[in-house]
Amino acid sequence: MLDTTSPQLEASAAQSYAHPHYWQTQRRIRSLIDQYIAVEILHDRLQDLPIQFANPQARPWKPIDWQAINRNQIIGIEPEVFLSILIGAMDTEAPIRGYTQTSRQYLEKLHPQMARFVGGTVDGGGELQELGLWEKEERQHTPALIKIYTQLTGEKITPKHRTIRGYLPTDDPQEDLYRHGLHRVATEYGATCLYLWLMAHTTGALQDVLEELTKDEINHMTKFWGFGVWAFPDTGLMRVGRTLIKTRSQTYQRNNLMRTLRRMMNTLNWNAWTLTNKATLLYTSTQTMRRLWTWHNSLTSQYLQNLLE
Repeated sequence: MLDTTSPQLEASAAQSYAHPHYWQTQRRIRSLIDQYIAVEILHDRLQDLPIQFANPQARPWKPIDWQAINRNQIIGIEPEVFLSILIGAMDTEAPIRGYTQTSRQYLEKLHPQMARFVGGTVDGGGELQELGLWEKEERQHTPALIKIYTQLTGEKITPKHRTIRGYLPTDDPQEDLYRHGLHRVATEYGATCLYLWLMAHTTGALQDVLEELTKDEINHMTKFWGFGVWAFPDTGLMRVGRTLIKTRSQTYQRNNLMRTLRRMMNTLNWNAWTLTNKATLLYTSTQTMRRLWTWHNSLTSQYLQNLLE
């Protein structure tokens, strides 16, 4: 029998148990994926990309009752672990300007419209003249996470602005963009899975904030993924895997996927998670990828040419 319970009803039901077991959490995750990673939604978000090329408009958030956020809205995870995840997420989100400008540099010579979407425009001296839509939307995330943290703890916190890897071109700009784009899609996918998983462990106003973060990440992941399939139609799973896993050479110090995953797990305090927490995040990741792969297989060359040419 299909589980047709809506996420809203499941959220209300969650008030009755602070420590849901694995199968209850799994049902909540599946319900959220059905609602937010539906193939129709993914198509809608990709079809929005050429509209944003022509007239960029940031996606508005719904009103949030920040004062209503409290620790009772955390379910199925220890509050201190939840707070450590918030800190890791805000530290990861904080250097958004570095992310957007690096992506802009990889894109600007090959795809100027997409470069403007992610990183805006700069003048002849390299000074930023216009924010990219990606940055306008993503720069809301760190302040939102800080507000959550302050509301839950009564303490103010300043995120760590870590140094990110900047623009490192070679003599092959197409391969540079391919490599950079894959890592960008991978990080957006990771953020989508994390925020969906956090939604499954929250209710009320706290879940409302995480919903907006999730919608942003799905929106950006979908646009980057679809654009990448259009820009690199000859790619395949083997090339994707080799590119994500390996560095360019033995002496080239660039993060590969495994190194990035290890860093992220440390940032999110993975060792403090329960076995159920770990298992349900892995479940979120696999089920989200299954849905994305179904959508991916519908992105025919003709469809993408009509949409993005």
